[in-house]
Amino acid sequence: MKKINWVRKLTSRKLWTAVASFVSMMIVATGGAENTATQVTALIMAGASVVAYIIGEGLTDAACIEDETEK
Repeated sequence: MKKINWVRKLTSRKLWTAVASFVSMMIVATGGAENTATQVTALIMAGASVVAYIIGEGLTDAACIEDETEK
């Protein structure tokens, strides 16, 4: 069984686009306004940007620390 690379999954734009699309379609399908769906989609994508940035910076910092300990 292969290990799932959660860091790669959580920083994937495809994943967050799919999540945002699913949520917005569910809002519209359950009778919500398209304006609400658009706002929720924007919030999800903004949150995804923050998550990707935090994970990316954490990986960069970890790689920098590893390089310093090897010297």
